[in-house]
Amino acid sequence: MNKKAFIIGITGGSGSGKTTFIHKLKERFSTEQICVLSQDDYYRPMDEQVIDDEGIENFDLPESIDHEAFYKELKDLISGKTVSRKEYTFNNSSVEPNIFVFKPAPIIIVEGIFVFHFKEIFELFDLKIFLDAKENLKVIRRIKRDRVERNYPLDDVLYRYENHVLPTFEKYILPYKPDADIVINNNIHFNMALDVLTGFIENKLKE
Repeated sequence: MNKKAFIIGITGGSGSGKTTFIHKLKERFSTEQICVLSQDDYYRPMDEQVIDDEGIENFDLPESIDHEAFYKELKDLISGKTVSRKEYTFNNSSVEPNIFVFKPAPIIIVEGIFVFHFKEIFELFDLKIFLDAKENLKVIRRIKRDRVERNYPLDDVLYRYENHVLPTFEKYILPYKPDADIVINNNIHFNMALDVLTGFIENKLKE
């Protein structure tokens, strides 16, 4: 690739709608046009996670992410290399992990709750987007996701939200909101913001 890729960083609290937003965005472009690299594929193994005072693994800390590998493989993508990575299934034994292949593209989207916190990754972004939503909505979305997709018991989901997710949002995510170029409020829907970003990317691809 002769021209440097345009890097878009997308963050927001758990349940803000990042995954749905990016899924909808991906539907509008081909894999030759955009590549999405997700922080969720870079969690460290279970035995390397921080244990809280109740003996529960805390996956909502920056240390839970192998950000060195995340940074290296993002740099590889930017330099034109193809990256392969085994899917992280959040310890759901009923899910067979896939092997993801990330190919270089003119637009690279980097998403995750800590992508603004990791300074070396943040500094690579050409455009920074923060998805926001009311706290009660984020709790409901988190419950739906973790009960269905990750097979967590309800009590566990609620405990993690109160003791892990919310403190992390206030300490490691919300403080970076003023650094965003665009803040998307996803309380009802993000349709207008999705259309705006789609138009922006389309123009970038024409340059």
